[in-house]
Amino acid sequence: MQQTFEAWITPLLIGGLILFMCFIIWDLARKSKAGRFGTIMLFIVLGAGMLGYIVKVVIAYLMEGNV
Repeated sequence: MQQTFEAWITPLLIGGLILFMCFIIWDLARKSKAGRFGTIMLFIVLGAGMLGYIVKVVIAYLMEGNV
């Protein structure tokens, strides 16, 4: 039961955290009046860590042979 719960809740909570961090980046860009280019740069630079985590999860999934 606990393994099933963890298997479902962990991706949901991490996905929620990633969405919340995207909101924080957007709010930071809006409050700093970064403009279009500044907003794009904020998402690229600050979102690189999130992208790295997503790539790691995908690679681990593919290496386990679950495809």
